Amino acid sequence: MTTLNEYQIALDDVMEFIDNNLLQSKLPEVETEYKETPSLLNKVRLGIIYHEVALNLGFFNKHYKGYAQKSLTVLSDCEAHPQASEALQPFILSYKASAMALVAAETFKLSLIGKSFQLFEITIQKYGAIHYLPEFMRGSVAENLPWFYFRKRALAKIDFENIIRKQAQHPEYASWKIMSFVYWAWAKQHPQRKYRSQALAYLQKAIELDPNYLAGRKRSEELIAKFAN
Repeated sequence: MTTLNEYQIALDDVMEFIDNNLLQSKLPEVETEYKETPSLLNKVRLGIIYHEVALNLGFFNKHYKGYAQKSLTVLSDCEAHPQASEALQPFILSYKASAMALVAAETFKLSLIGKSFQLFEITIQKYGAIHYLPEFMRGSVAENLPWFYFRKRALAKIDFENIIRKQAQHPEYASWKIMSFVYWAWAKQHPQRKYRSQALAYLQKAIELDPNYLAGRKRSEELIAKFAN
């Protein structure tokens, strides 16, 4: 049976894009893979890359409108698949919850925000102890909500703090790539001067983890410059 770590490796190349050109070239590749080999894993890969397209391209390019709903539909099918193991569910459910929030943002169906966070809470309760993704995805959604969702926005601080704590206890909990993003996100969530020394320390960690600008380094350098002004 495929393990959690094996799924992480198999899905890593369709998660967390920072290069939109790479994302655009990867999309048809993943679609072709699924068309030629319609396995559950390839369907999950399809749902995740549709999510990444919606997140990174859907709000800026009309050509990519509707990809959030595509992601939600595909991942809902994956969740109900009889071969969807417990090891695969953290990926399916975390991205499904985030896709709901993206659909809400695109269609203004704000009831989906509540459903998204309900699913995040269930997923964190079930899988948060063994994998970073439920809290990472919820924190990423929460930090981008409008101000009037202040209670949900506050969860971002909690989620990123929890990932840092769990990573300190279990160094294999999350990859260097994710931790680079998490350290940057924590610092962004704590702009007050009383947190400045800790924020700068975390930003330096984010930079050190990402020497080749594949994760949070560029954003961390920009935030350090902002703090200096």
